[in-house]
Amino acid sequence: MRLNTDGLVIREQNIGEADRRVTLLTRNYGIVHAFARGARRIKSNALTATQLLSYSRFSIFQGRDSYIIDEAEPIEVFFSLRGNMENLSLALYFAQLMAEFAPELDDAAPYLRLILNTLHLLAAGKRPPLQLKAIFELRLLSIAGYMPSLVACETCGAFESDPMYFDTVHGRLYCENCRPKTPHDTLPTGVVTAMRHIVFSDFDKVFGFTLPDDSLRILSNISERYLLAQTQRGFQTLDFYHQVTS
Repeated sequence: MRLNTDGLVIREQNIGEADRRVTLLTRNYGIVHAFARGARRIKSNALTATQLLSYSRFSIFQGRDSYIIDEAEPIEVFFSLRGNMENLSLALYFAQLMAEFAPELDDAAPYLRLILNTLHLLAAGKRPPLQLKAIFELRLLSIAGYMPSLVACETCGAFESDPMYFDTVHGRLYCENCRPKTPHDTLPTGVVTAMRHIVFSDFDKVFGFTLPDDSLRILSNISERYLLAQTQRGFQTLDFYHQVTS
């Protein structure tokens, strides 16, 4: 069996003196774990193409025990991310989330599209990192089947009140009159609007909004805590990101 596909390297592990084991997020086949023999040699064509966060075109065949990369050509390597520790730590967090949520050996075009567009904007500095973080977290959860209930108040159906309240454990929204007794977070109207935009808008428009810095901090905090509540685990790369930005 041979796989010809483009994909992003979301994990790498050095094996022996010159080999590399990588986890790829591919467009057509989702998560693929593969070996790249001799990829760490200076003269190897796969040296750059199989580095972490490289987006490349791969030719992969199925060996007896594993997938083997026999051809790899870089398309975009996101070198500029490595020059900014905040951006790099955030990119590594995005990669780890993809390893957690994306399907294995199945179509993953929406996942790849999300991370590639997010990395492009992060590398170019075209959106605040906190905004990209929140968009990535909420949109990824929505793609993966964990979309929060944001249409209206969970109890009475009211579309809007100022403020509204969000239950990060169950992903439910409540208005002022139905404010729950269980733990919840207060959300200004602008943050609620942004969350709805991230979850419901067409992908071409998902990055197209602005918020003041204080609202971005609230949005990023809520999206992160909702993600952690759904996964019920921590992420080492997220801890590293917070260390870098603290």
